[in-house]
Amino acid sequence: MKPEISIEFFPPQTPEGMVKLRTVCTELAKLQPSFFSVTFGAGGSTRERTFAVVKEIAAEGHNAAPHLSCIGSTRTNIRDILNDYRAAGIRRIVALRGDLPSGMAEAGEFRYANELIEFIRSETGDWFSLEVAAYPEWHPQARSPQDDLDAFARKVKAGANSAITQYFFNADAYFNFVDQARACGVDVPIVPGIMPIAGFTKLARFSDACGAEIPRWMRKKFESFGDDTESIRAFGLDVVTELCQRLLAGGAPGLHFYSMNQSVLTSEICRRLALN
Repeated sequence: MKPEISIEFFPPQTPEGMVKLRTVCTELAKLQPSFFSVTFGAGGSTRERTFAVVKEIAAEGHNAAPHLSCIGSTRTNIRDILNDYRAAGIRRIVALRGDLPSGMAEAGEFRYANELIEFIRSETGDWFSLEVAAYPEWHPQARSPQDDLDAFARKVKAGANSAITQYFFNADAYFNFVDQARACGVDVPIVPGIMPIAGFTKLARFSDACGAEIPRWMRKKFESFGDDTESIRAFGLDVVTELCQRLLAGGAPGLHFYSMNQSVLTSEICRRLALN
């Protein structure tokens, strides 16, 4: 059976970005993803743009899954968002804690993602299929690996249907995390998040911030290419394709691509994996 894939977008800030995203979505739809997810800014800062992109994707006949983060939110505005999505026929949500926007002192009425999931279930029953986040290399704010694993288990127990991981480049980290989650009684699918590599400088900065480790051998190889963008791109494609091959061979239930609103690299990786 062919593994399922899903693809993540972020809501563009400009009309030009939206035009480009329509083209990207049309191209990536050829891969027949199970859904496209759309991110949600800290404290709901992209709420309207997220909703607009989700509605447009759904209108094109694709399954759309908005991200919904709860930090800095109230039950009332989360209820309003859920009602909007339900009225639009959306059946899947990526439920997250999210980050507190800079300058905002109050966390709002939700502190953790499991509280959001419990609220969604109490408000909407089984209407939504709920995805949650998982961190094979541990959340950067977690006090310990066990604390992070316990938090993940709470989200699943609260009613999550499946999980999508932070991206990583070490397959053993994913397999170890899945083994530990299973030992804790977590039985939902845990889908690895995949980051295609378009360039190294931004990737290194973003990875340092979110706790995703770039193995030393990869860093050194990328650094050796200097400004040779073609070599960086070619090496990145090889590394990520091999990672995906190992994950799928090891039993990963699918792949979730962080597209960064680009189509070429995700399409090429899926072509190499014979998933297109």
